[in-house]
Amino acid sequence: MNIVKRGSFYYLAHSFRKGGRVMYREKYLGKQLPHDIEELKEAFLRKCLAEEAFKKLDRIKKNFAAEWSKYPESIKKKILTDFAIDFTYNTNAIEGSTLTLADTEEVIRHKIAPNKPLSDVQETLNHARIFFAVFNEKKDIALSMLLQWHMGLFKDTKPDIAGKLREYLVRVGDYRAPDWQDVPALINDFFSFYNKNQKTMHAVELAARAHYKFEKIHPFGDGNGRVGRLVIAYILKKRGYPLLIIEYKKRKSYYRALSKTENGFLAYFIRAYLSAHRKYLSGKN
Repeated sequence: MNIVKRGSFYYLAHSFRKGGRVMYREKYLGKQLPHDIEELKEAFLRKCLAEEAFKKLDRIKKNFAAEWSKYPESIKKKILTDFAIDFTYNTNAIEGSTLTLADTEEVIRHKIAPNKPLSDVQETLNHARIFFAVFNEKKDIALSMLLQWHMGLFKDTKPDIAGKLREYLVRVGDYRAPDWQDVPALINDFFSFYNKNQKTMHAVELAARAHYKFEKIHPFGDGNGRVGRLVIAYILKKRGYPLLIIEYKKRKSYYRALSKTENGFLAYFIRAYLSAHRKYLSGKN
């Protein structure tokens, strides 16, 4: 989405693909940029998404639910275990784990430890346990829940930071996270956003925006990416949508998206989601 100027007038402009054609939408802003331009951008983007993307996402949900309902419980359990292996491998690999996908499967499915750092093996086991806990969680998300997830992930490998909000500055690449003294207030804002929008905002949009906001806060000393991706899983599962794996091999696109604006990350996230679940768009699965 861009702000364009023609003569003395400003417009919001957005383009997207529909049926193999590039569609263009714009909104008149006036001779001066409104003070609430960010809110206008978000509302206009949501209107454009509702025209095409949200319909596709809802089709994915419907066809996924129809397919999932046909599986016997034993098959569902196997599929979920397979997914947990893929999810755990990719999310840990993004954060530097040395375990391969085959190693991850051996650890989770067979409890066989490869000749790799013990901390990587332990964090793989812990992540799988927390993933299943997140998948089966019935309560509304809250700070206590995020602290519990973080504790479960790192109690054996980073006990000094496990389950604790940071009280120091952190930098991730070129990004300097907010001052630690601002973290409690920012986390409160995060949950205010979630509670306000959890029933009305489209689930995929909510998952994307919640993840982006969480990563920008970076409330923990380490493990923010893993907890943030579990937040995505929690929101999608709660609303009945198939989950999404942020793939290790596509991590550069993910990092680039996180360096953009929130709306820019949302656009990336929806593209990634549609690509990951395109088999459900046709209903022939």
